[in-house]
Parts: sequence; structure tokens; C-alpha cells
Amino acid sequence: MKSLFENKLSKLHNYYGNWVKEEITLPQMTNNLYPYDMMFSPIKVNSLTLKNRLAMAPIGNISMCDETGRPNPQLIAYFTERAKGGIGLITTGLIPVSYGIDPSIIEPGGMVYFPRIDRSRTVFAGWRELAAGVHAHGAHLFIQLSAGLGRVGNPQCLLNSLKLPVSASFNPNYYISQIPCRPLTDGECGRIIRKLGQAAADAKAANIDGVYLHAHEGYLFEQMANTAFNRRKLGKYKDPQRFGIESVKEIRKRVGDKYPIMYRINLSLALNATYAERMDTVKSLKKFKKERTIEQTLEYMGNLVSAGVDMFDVDLGCYDNWWLPHPPSSMPPACFIDIAKIAKDYFREHNIKANTGLEVPIVAVGKLGYPDMAEQALKDRKCDMVMLGRPLLADPHWAQKAYAGKCADITPCIGCQESCINEFVEGGHPQCAVNPRCSFESITPEEVPRATVEKKVAVIGAGPAGITAADILIQRGHSVDIYEKNQIGGGMLIPGSKPKIKYEIANYLLFLQDKLAKLSSNPKFQAFMGKVADIPLLKDKGYDAIIIATGGVQMLPAIEGIDNKNVVLAIDVLDNPEIASAAQDIVVIGGGVVGAETAYFLAYELGKNVTVIEMEKYIMNGVCTANRGHIIHYLDDAGVDIINMAKVKKITGGEVIIDRNIAKNVPNPLVTWAPILPENVLNPLAPKIKEELVEQSIKADLVILATGIKSNNQLYYDCVKEHIAPEVHNIGDSLRPKQVAEAVKSAYRKALSI
Repeated sequence: MKSLFENKLSKLHNYYGNWVKEEITLPQMTNNLYPYDMMFSPIKVNSLTLKNRLAMAPIGNISMCDETGRPNPQLIAYFTERAKGGIGLITTGLIPVSYGIDPSIIEPGGMVYFPRIDRSRTVFAGWRELAAGVHAHGAHLFIQLSAGLGRVGNPQCLLNSLKLPVSASFNPNYYISQIPCRPLTDGECGRIIRKLGQAAADAKAANIDGVYLHAHEGYLFEQMANTAFNRRKLGKYKDPQRFGIESVKEIRKRVGDKYPIMYRINLSLALNATYAERMDTVKSLKKFKKERTIEQTLEYMGNLVSAGVDMFDVDLGCYDNWWLPHPPSSMPPACFIDIAKIAKDYFREHNIKANTGLEVPIVAVGKLGYPDMAEQALKDRKCDMVMLGRPLLADPHWAQKAYAGKCADITPCIGCQESCINEFVEGGHPQCAVNPRCSFESITPEEVPRATVEKKVAVIGAGPAGITAADILIQRGHSVDIYEKNQIGGGMLIPGSKPKIKYEIANYLLFLQDKLAKLSSNPKFQAFMGKVADIPLLKDKGYDAIIIATGGVQMLPAIEGIDNKNVVLAIDVLDNPEIASAAQDIVVIGGGVVGAETAYFLAYELGKNVTVIEMEKYIMNGVCTANRGHIIHYLDDAGVDIINMAKVKKITGGEVIIDRNIAKNVPNPLVTWAPILPENVLNPLAPKIKEELVEQSIKADLVILATGIKSNNQLYYDCVKEHIAPEVHNIGDSLRPKQVAEAVKSAYRKALSI
């Protein structure tokens, strides 16, 4: 019989996929609960008083340091900007201390992409500068210390240094499951614990206000502390609680009783709730079945408090169900608030207090980036603080705007995770799709500078790129005309915002349309909506500069039957779902992000039988692992048939005929417990895929094309050819079809240069 908490996890698992079927109020940037007295009340943590109950989540750091690991000006400016924006507590991204033990955290040549605090005095100055910058704006700073990456670290250490990754026990590496991770020795565990103590002492000496232990999500700390990963039979660390408790005691010994210690923990990996019978059939999941229960986690948290922990933030999941600890746009709002409440209720019912005699604050995480929602969670006593990560990348001044009641001015996060997470996975550093200054604060001005020469500029297209460009150009003092063929602005965001899982895109669309309306009150701005800009019109106006932001157009594959009446575009179905009303069996051609999310919309919101066909190896290739994992997992739950490595031969009035590769090593398109490796990472153990084609017929009342877009750039080349203006620029999808991030960033930077 399932326990109460197991039932809770099962219900949450179902809710995380089916929530779109429920009648819930989707959050917006309203200020109905202003003046937010709970959010902006102080809270005491050990000897420290935080000015408000808002914390910045540990997001940042990676590739924002020099080769020694010293925080660079980019990182310092990035965190200082968030402190300036009114947040009470800044937490850094993870800082490993296990150099020399965990080989996965070192790059070839001894380089690092994580900032370090364990190396030498060389790095201390950077941390002291960061602390000073944060303190200057009335915020406090905690450093997030990590025991290492372990099985979720880069397995290339095996090729680069001939060293196996490490873990608590023999566990498969997350990225390449054929590579085993060797167990740490007890001696190595002791060395890591001492390194954590030294790093904490160094942090205190560097004027950092507290330490924050990165002990969730399946990193090395969690691998030692969770029975899913720690299956040791011998030695003192066979007790999964011992590593964490000894770490806290060592830190407390080194920093004293009055220095705050925060601990990040997942109440459950939720692997059994997520994968059910697959825990018995998938080789790389089998070992993890005996995960730590919620009851065991709560008991462990109580013991950690006795050892010296002052505060917790809590969530669910690990890398193997990565959409949980990194909830994407398609997850529901406030997705972990019930998890925070479980921990808070347990501490209250068992009268668990910190060693200082204070209550132990529970910090809630997970899509709480709406002021009214955050305030309500605090008012309902479901948590003591609210942690914001991506919302503070989208708008570092979120807190200050909320305090002033200017919630409509908050730039909303769109949950895409393409710049904040996928960017560093691919080799960059954290950024933001909707905030082009994010992590570039050290080189871009906070106030848009006035232009030395005011110009008359035309912007063609009122999507994200066009509206962003127009906004910056007006701030620079230029006169701007914007032309949009549709009656409203937003471009591809308009159909893209219709499914419930795109509620964050819908909020961003409202934000952009509001920005366009505010621009219209400026006498130097004119919006020509429902107007197609052509060469004669632009020539007649005599512009000094023209920015082409005309987006992209749908690509149509050369398939027999593509012109049939039962064939439509995904964007048209999203814009007008009535197109699909009479159909029951629907085939979506194209398994990229648009195709997969359209399939989700059709299956969950419209109740259709759906098949997705993709010609490449992977579904949603190039999309953040968390985002693609959530969609694919719940498409599978809904019975959507996903077919990869298949080419459409013909479309008829009632079926789609494909050639499908059924060879043994064709990748399983439903795998969400392992990632797609970046294209530049060679997996020498990957099996070769042969071609073994069979013809297959799939019933289809309706066929929806989601086969990608290409640049709609003819107007740009015509303007250049005709010398319409001294300057002609091409930005966004019109130049290079990508995500919102590239469109916004290119618009911002180009507008600053005119």
C-alpha cells in the first residue's frame, strides 16, 4: 500500500502533465495584493536579518571566471545588478570544492569553468569585490558550495585524463551511461568534507554572509545522501545521512555558531513516481529504485538542523527527470509550493528549531515569479521565503518593481531555458532570452545612451525583435516608424501563446504589446499596423536607417499530397483550433519544438489521437533537456505515438505513408532519463545506426506541418539593391531563424549602434 506521501507524489506526477485540463487561473503580472507586506517583511536567519523574503536562486557562475577560478567583472556585475534590483538574498551558482578528487570538474589543461574559492588567495579578491557590490545595495550574499558533480559530471574526463567519474557507488554516468562511475573511498569523502569546511571559512573571511550547500538534484552531495545512489555496504558512509551531517558539523566547527548555513534538498527524487514500471526495465534506472522516501528526507532534515543547518529550500527531482528541478514553460505555476508546505508543516508539528532557537525558514521554489502568487504563498504560510531564479534574469529589478506596485513593468520570464541553461550546456554562460543585458551588465549601459545624431528610422515587423529595436531607438532619441502587416504586434508569439502550456509566452506577448502601446504615446513614434511596407513606400519616406525584422516563413517539404485539403500549418491550428475540431486522428509532421508542443496541445487540450513523425534521430533536438523531457514524457503518458527516423512519402485524404527505419539501434524517441549530447561532443561508445526501412501507413483525418521556418528576408535584399536608405539592417528570424533570445539580443545591440 502506498504511503500518504507516495500518493502525493503520484498525484503531482499526474498533475504536472494534466494540469492544462483543469480550470485554474493562469498567473499574470497583476498587483492585486499590493503592497506585498509579507514579501517585504524582514526575516532572521541565525544572526543575520534579511531585509525581505525574496532570494535569488543559484543560477549563474558558469564560464564567468578567469582561468584561475577568480570571479571576473562579468560575474560581479551580474550579481550586483540583482542586488541593486531589491532582492534580499543573493545566492551564487554552485562552487565545487572537490578538485583533485572529482575529475569531472576539471577541463583539459587544468582549466575550470566554475569560479573557485578553494584555490588560493588569488581568487579571494574577486569574492570580496562581489560581496562589497551586493552589500552596497542592502542585500546579503550566500555562496553555494558543492561537493562535486559525480555521475552528472562530464564523462570526457575518461578520455582527457584517463580517470573515471566518481560517485557514492558504482553508478552509470548520466551523459554516457556505458561509462561507470567508481565509488569514492571513505578517505576521499573525508577530504571533501574538510574542503567544504575550509571553503566555508574562506567565504566568511571574504565577507560572504553565509554558505549554501548544494545537496539536491543528484549531484555528488545528493549521491552520498540518497539510497538511490548510495548503496555502499561497507565503511562509515554506508549510512546515507553521515556525509551530509559530518559536512555541516565541519562547517559549523570552522565558521562558529553565528554564521548561517543553508541547505538545498529535494524531498524526493520522484523517480519511481515518474517512471513507474520503467524503473524495472531501463538498465540505467534499475539501480536507483530504492530512492530516499519523503519520510526519510524529513527525518534527515531534522538531523541536519541538529548538526547546524539554519534554513532549507526544497524541491523535487534530479537529472534523470530534469524537468522537475528545472521546471520549464510547460510546467504549471507554483509547482512545488505543496512540497514546501510539507516541510514547513513537519517542522512545526515536530517543533524543530535551529540551534539558535529560531524557527527554520523553508524557502519555496518553482515558477513563483508573479508578485501576487509569491505574496499569497507567504500569506498562506506555505513557506517563509520565495526563491526566484529565471525571473531575476528576465528582470533584475523584479523586487523593486513589485515593491513599488509596478508589476506590469516587470519583464516576464518565458520559461524557455534556452539562454539561462541551454546556453551554458552548449558552451556559453548563462544569459536570458528576454533580457539582452543579462550577464552583459559589465559591458552594456544600464541607461540607454542618447544618440549623437538623431535619425529617422523604419522598423519593419512588430515581433519581439521589431518591438525591442523600436523601444531602444526611441530611448536613443531617434524618430521611429514601425510597420506590421497584422493588426496587432507579437509576430509568431501570437499563435505560439495559445496553448495553456505557453502561458508565460502569453504574458510576454502582453508585455510587448503594452510596450508598443506606450511607445505610441511618444510624438517621435508612429505604428502602422495592418500595413505592408514595400519599396516605393520606404523610398518615399526618406529614412536614414531601416531595420528589417520580418521574421520567418514556414518551410514546406516536397511531399506528394502536400496541397491536399487535409494538410494545414501548425501555426494556423494554434491560431484557430477550430481547424482541428472535426478531426480525431491527427498526424503532426515535424518533431521539433513547435511540432511536439502542438501535439501536446492537441492531445491534452483538444483530446485528439496524435502521431508525431520526425525524420531525424531525436525529437526536439537542440531544446533544453528539461523542456524536451517534460513534453516527451507526457506525450508518452497521453498515448501520443512518436516516430523518429521516418520520411513521409505521401499524404492522401485519409492517411500518411512513411518509410520508417526500424533498425535495432534507432534511438528510442521516448528516452527522457538521458540527454542528447551536444553535437561537438563525441561519444565513442555510441552504436552505429543502420538503415532498415519499412513502409507504414498511418490514419490521418488531418495532417499538420511543423517542418521549420526559413528567413523571410527578401525585403532586406530588395532594400539593399535599391539603396533605400544609407543604412539597412537585418535582424532576428529574418537573418537567422532561432529562438526569441537571438531575436531580442540582435535587436537590442543593433539599435544601440544606430
